[in-house]
Amino acid sequence: MKATIYEGNKTFSVIHKEVEAPAKGEVRIKVAYSGVCGTDVHIYHGMMDKRVSIPVTIGHEMSGTIDAIGEGVSGFAIGEKIVVRPLDDRGVKPSDKGFNHICEDLKFIGIDSPGSMQQYWNVPSFVLHKLRPETDLKLAALIEPLSVAVHDVRRGELKAGETAVVLGGGPIGLLVAMVAKETGANVIVSEVNEKRIKKANELGLNAVNPTKIDLVKYVIEQTEGRRADVVFEVAGVQPALDVMCEVAGIRGRIVMVAIHGQKKEIDLFKFFWKELKLIGARVYEKEDYEKAIALITANELPFEEMITDVQPLSNIQQVFENIDKNPDGMKVLMDCQS
Repeated sequence: MKATIYEGNKTFSVIHKEVEAPAKGEVRIKVAYSGVCGTDVHIYHGMMDKRVSIPVTIGHEMSGTIDAIGEGVSGFAIGEKIVVRPLDDRGVKPSDKGFNHICEDLKFIGIDSPGSMQQYWNVPSFVLHKLRPETDLKLAALIEPLSVAVHDVRRGELKAGETAVVLGGGPIGLLVAMVAKETGANVIVSEVNEKRIKKANELGLNAVNPTKIDLVKYVIEQTEGRRADVVFEVAGVQPALDVMCEVAGIRGRIVMVAIHGQKKEIDLFKFFWKELKLIGARVYEKEDYEKAIALITANELPFEEMITDVQPLSNIQQVFENIDKNPDGMKVLMDCQS
């Protein structure tokens, strides 16, 4: 079978290796599609070389079918369509308070262990979620990032009729906006990249450029002075942190989606003055995956428009190089069987 290998120094290779039988408690997946996410790009840039075990097969956004079932696994059948929720929480402890998805010793499959950018992939059966037979496997490769968005919106307790401002119109930002709109909220996306603004508009979202308009004034006008009920900070840059407290209304909720590797300045006075709430949001829980699966299965939202390109595994080096050259794209999928 074909498998891709990250070798460090912005280098991927494609190797041929034997298909392995699943171990006890595992299943073997015939991977259909594997999406490239921001974390994969960080790995490509060498930013996670101290964490990943080079050489390594990466990838965690995927869809596929069950190809073989290991000893002790029940409830699954060969040929069933599935996706993987890539969280290995076998290190959970009582001190994690039952929040297994963010337990202290969490291992992320596809980063801390081999991932999905290969033709066949062995994983523990407890990470599987079943799909309906009619599910489009290309769209199903979006379930993992869509689950992030579902979790973010759920953490923000967003309700129909409320106003949500999404700061950042990248892949996760637009998925957050789509899920927020699906809940019945009024959604405003703030994004500086004109190509991504155009994409947001094509998805039926209201997107504006904060470098060309006064975002705070715009939100005030759109909400009759109430400002936003929920703000999703997805951009991960200081200007977004500066404006998030301004666009949030009284007792607004701010959901921190972006990962900030370094300490940043935040206007804490605004939290006191308006009784704001800051909420962390990391990965997803089982119920978020099931919600994302339901949304993909219904296929009533324009998920197809989120897929920028589909390439075979043999083109993996070119895919990552092209993402560097064209960072405006949304989601590139690797066709793992072509």
